[in-house]
Amino acid sequence: MQSVLFTAETSSNGVVERDFTVGEVTGVLWSPASGSDRAPLVLMGHGGGTHKKAPGMVGRAHRLVTNCGFHVATIDAPGHGGRPRTAVDEQEIGALRQAMAAGEPVGPIVVRYNAHLAERAVPEWQATLDFLQELPEIGAEGPVGYFGLNMGTAIGVPLTAIEPRIVAAVFGIFWHDSLAETAKQITVPVEFVLQWDDEHIPRQSGLALFDAFASKEKTLHANAGRHKELPRFEVDSAVRFFARHLGRTVTSTA
Repeated sequence: MQSVLFTAETSSNGVVERDFTVGEVTGVLWSPASGSDRAPLVLMGHGGGTHKKAPGMVGRAHRLVTNCGFHVATIDAPGHGGRPRTAVDEQEIGALRQAMAAGEPVGPIVVRYNAHLAERAVPEWQATLDFLQELPEIGAEGPVGYFGLNMGTAIGVPLTAIEPRIVAAVFGIFWHDSLAETAKQITVPVEFVLQWDDEHIPRQSGLALFDAFASKEKTLHANAGRHKELPRFEVDSAVRFFARHLGRTVTSTA
């Protein structure tokens, strides 16, 4: 078994934040500050070029904890945050920057690189989930959700496809190219978001990925705007989605 260690703990606004490591993987767990009763767990994947404690990640985690009493966990993807880059990471990041500087499409590079990251990250997420479910405040019997956009979708789709402990997922803002066949294996409830005017991801590609999910319950949220203009109210929608499917009551989304 990989070594597991809590490395730091802070508390603010009713949320306890605990840094941890699972082997070489760095992560963070947010939990309600009051009470030790068991509560559902939401796994949250960050976007490309960011890390586990990016402002958006912290904000989403706090909403899920304070509004529903969930535990929320995320880990740094390979080559992100506090984790060293491999030669492949450096090569792909260099290719991405070169394409952006030249005004060339970045989709083929992002899709290829994120598929490589997913191969490394999926087993890391499973090991992290094993560890988290050993904690008395989470346990092995409670429901688990997954919330990840952009690269969080590239990693989350193959994870959800093979991980029976995940019972509901929020995905979106990614190409269908490398994920459509895997998405066909997913039958849990899905909420999917896309940006109608995305300058990187063709609208039909996002729609094709949504269509590929085999879930009987799946909802498409198409918002006007460009790639990085996802409306803040989509976080409120995700909170309500997880409350409904993980068995909690939303206290407020204000």
